[in-house]
Parts: sequence; C-alpha cells; structure tokens
Amino acid sequence: MTVFARPGRSGVMPLPGDRVRVIARKVKKHYAVSEILKLEEPSQDRIPEYCPYEGVCGGCPLGRLRYEKQLKLKRRHVTDVLTRIGGIPDPQVAPVISMAEETETRMEGVLPSSPLAYRNKAVMAVSGLRNGEPSVGYMRGRSHQVLDAGPVCRIQAPPAGAAAEALKAFMRSDHVTGWDSEKKTGLMRHMVVRTAAGTGEVMVILVIAGKGIPNGGKLVEMIDEAIYQLPPAPNGVTYSLESVFLSTNRGPLSQIYGEKVENLVGSMTITEEIGGVAFEISPLAFYQVNPAGMQKLYDQVFAFAGLSVGDTVLDLYCGVGSIGLWLNRIMDDQICVLGIESNEDAVRNANRNAVINHIVNARYVCGKAEDILPQLMGMLPEGQPEQDLTKYLGDHYHLGTVEAAVLDPPRAGCDERLLEAVCAAKPEKIVYVSCDPATMARDVKYLTARGYTFREAVPVDMFPQTGRVETVCLLSKGEISSKNVRIEFPMEEMDMSGFQFGATYEEIQNWVQKEYGFKVPTLYIAQIKRKCGLDIRDHYNISKKDDQIISQCPAEKEEAIMAALRHFHMIS
Repeated sequence: MTVFARPGRSGVMPLPGDRVRVIARKVKKHYAVSEILKLEEPSQDRIPEYCPYEGVCGGCPLGRLRYEKQLKLKRRHVTDVLTRIGGIPDPQVAPVISMAEETETRMEGVLPSSPLAYRNKAVMAVSGLRNGEPSVGYMRGRSHQVLDAGPVCRIQAPPAGAAAEALKAFMRSDHVTGWDSEKKTGLMRHMVVRTAAGTGEVMVILVIAGKGIPNGGKLVEMIDEAIYQLPPAPNGVTYSLESVFLSTNRGPLSQIYGEKVENLVGSMTITEEIGGVAFEISPLAFYQVNPAGMQKLYDQVFAFAGLSVGDTVLDLYCGVGSIGLWLNRIMDDQICVLGIESNEDAVRNANRNAVINHIVNARYVCGKAEDILPQLMGMLPEGQPEQDLTKYLGDHYHLGTVEAAVLDPPRAGCDERLLEAVCAAKPEKIVYVSCDPATMARDVKYLTARGYTFREAVPVDMFPQTGRVETVCLLSKGEISSKNVRIEFPMEEMDMSGFQFGATYEEIQNWVQKEYGFKVPTLYIAQIKRKCGLDIRDHYNISKKDDQIISQCPAEKEEAIMAALRHFHMIS
C-alpha cells in the first residue's frame, strides 16, 4: 500500500529518507493519506532551513533535499511513469541535466545556471489582512490564504521581490485594499512579474477587481524605483521596468486575468536575448520560466532532432516560436519551420521574432494544433470548416515531407487528434518536450502503438526545489530511414571520376570548432569551397532576387575553413 504523508500542523515537509510519526486521515484499498505529527529522524540528505515558509507554502517541496538527491529522485520518477504508464520496459532515461553546473552551448550569450532565483515569471496573489497589513505572495497549501512570501521567495528572480515590496508600500501609504476571497471585496488581486534574464527588462501586470487604481502613477513610479535599485544580475545586466499592464477580473480566484489585459504604460512587449537569439514576449504568451535551463533544453531538442540542410520541422504548441527559431538559428536558417500556436499574441510574437532574428524560413500559424495540422494534412472531420490560413502561409502553401516534429504541449499533454495527424505526417523523428512526465508517457504509449519506437528520454531540471521536471523524449520510425539506406556493390565496377572526396559540412564545422574555438556557418563553407573551385550543390532555398544581400565570410573564418579543407585533403 502507498502512504501519502502531508505536513499538517507540524509544518514538516516529508523528504525521502525521513522517519516520521503520522496519523492516518484516510485509508483506501490501495493507498492511505496521513498527517505528519513529528519528524522522528531526519534524512541524511536533509539540509538546514531553506525558507521561512517551508511546510506551509508548498511551492518548494524539495527545498530541504540535497540538490544531487533531487536529481536522482526526478530521474527515477521519469523512469517509473514511462514504465508504468507508457508501457516501456526498462526505458533508457539519461541522468537529469542539472542547473548547478555549466554545460557547453553552441551559441554565445550563455546565462549562468543556478538552482535558485531562476524563475523569470512570478504570479503573486494579493490580500489585506485583518490588521490592515497587506500580503503579496503565494497561496498556502489547500487554502485561499495568501502567504507574504513574494519578497523572500528563493526561486524567483530579484525583480519579483522588489515589485512585491513596492506594491505593499503603496497599499500602506495610500490605504489600498487587497482582495478578500471570502467577502469578495478589495481592489488588488494579483501581481504578475516577468523578467528577461538576458536583457534585464521587466514587465509587471496588475490585476484588480475595480475600474482602476487610485493614484496608479505613483505605484508605477514606486515599482520602477524598487527595480532600479536592485544590484546587477550575475550575468552583468541591470534590471529596468519597461512595461506595465492592467487587467480587471471579478471572477474566481483561480482565474488570474480578466477578459482584457491593457497596456498602462511602457512597451507592449519585453525582449529576451539568449544564445544569440532575441525573443519579444507579450503579457500572456507562453515562454519557458527558466531561461538558463531553456538553453540546455533546446540544445537537447536539437541533438535529438538530428537535422540536415533542407529539412522541414513542425513546431507544435510553439508559444513565441522559441524552439523553432533556436533550431533554425543553429542551422543558419537552412531548415523550414512551421509553428502552430493557439494564443494570437504569441503567434504575433513568433512571427515578429523570426523577423528580428533575420530568419526567413519560419512561419507561425494561429489556431489549435489539433485543428490546423489535420487541415494541412487533409484530415479534417467531415463537416468541420477549414480555417483561412492565407494570411500566415499565403495562397499556395503545401505541407510536403516532414523530417521532424517537435511537440511542446501544456501539462495536459497532446490532443489525440493532433497525435493522429502527426503520425499521418510521418516524420522520421518526434521530439516530445513535456513538463508532466505522466501525460508524456501516455502520449508516448499512443505513438509507439502506431509505428514509432521510443529511443531515449533526457530529463532537464527546469524547476529546481520543486517536484516538477521537464523531459525531452525522442521517438523515431522503426523502419530504416530513407536517408540511411545501405547499398553495397563491387568497387571495381564504379566510375569514380564524378565523385569528390573530402569531408561533410558537419565534419568541417566540428573540426573548426575544435581547432579554432568558433562555429562557421555552412553558408561560409560553401563560399570558400566555391572560391577554391570545389563542386557544391545548389542551395535549396537560394533567393530569386538579383539584389539579395548575402553575408560574406570574414577573413578569420575563411582562414579556418581553408585549414579544414587542407586537413581533409580537399585542397593542397
């Protein structure tokens, strides 16, 4: 029988290896729920006090557990659900990618990773206590009581705490009330703070239950000053308030925003820059909450995708286009990305992000992925009307061969109609990105039953101190790939005159990276090969414009490429 232990009044958050005294509160056939009365003997992996709200906030249930042990626990969880729910015996699950150490990246602009202060988004509730003291923070476990943890939360970026303190000071000075969930009275309901780690830009969204904030300009100035006074981040950027939005919501407390989120002052978006890629982010657009972890996550997606020049990639549930643009940036815009996302603002951000990153071969469509992809595949159920996609894709768009599909669904996982359409598209590889291993395992079971083979899962610790973990999973077709067919015939019968010996573009890139310490795009390699009189194939996406501006290979990179060509005996 499985026994679930809750902290209860003791405030003890149970950890693996703890010996506790409990009292049973509910007993069922296969499990029991108990309340912890006392910690009899702590685990050897328990660390000193982590947070003053331990045991009541519930936001960091693993905060007192040694970080190495957290990683092992999460790896075991991913393995368990893939076996139990996914039906995969002995699945290959790699060690969890840690946030406590640096790993190499393919791009410049690496953010320092840490298991603390990593979250770039804070959603804080606001209330006014009976004594008139405001509280800004997070809900107590299984209640509507707001804990004043906003200013001291150890996993949030510093601007969240600074903004929370400024809001509390404003509420005291101007006698502004916080929301009372029982009486359904009060003005301030929520404060959402989004921070761009690579640029220091900060967005604040204020959610109220009235028509406006009295003396709201003063509140904006106080938040601005509090953020300005923060010390620089570990990567050297300084924080600045760039955008403030306002939303009115009189609905249930579980619903954060009202029908509209309107700009109060500042820009409509904030800009994040990571690994040489810029992303504009609007208030409601999905974006990974751990930017340093995002680099490691997306590098793993790239490694699993195994892309080649000219490949087509589906980026489903794409948000602001971050995964597809990351892949396209690594591939020097020599793959074609089609992204689908239901949030209209996020799609607008995604297409704008492609423009500001000078990426041509990426298109993003607004709609539910489970509706749009079947339409592109000609698989819409009878009677379901087609959506007009011309403003996104033009009049003559055709979805041809798909080499890879990247799925990054919400916690609930993928709609079965989407999985059916993905299987019909027949990508050679499916890279599944998930923040819920259980729903991922459910969808993996569906895909393996339809001809795909589970290859490997790599957990990434995007949420240190919590029980959650992000996982990247690779599935591929069981049959032999058309790109890797082995053909054997006698060498003496071959006419070798038409063959060019040498290295592939990837081998040249890897050699230059190893010997010179920087990456060279395939475009530059092609330019130097042409300069040396070596045969190169036509670029699949060569511009039809006579006046197209093409970046020319710098002298230092030309020298490195020439050295590589000599190394592989392609030139003398």
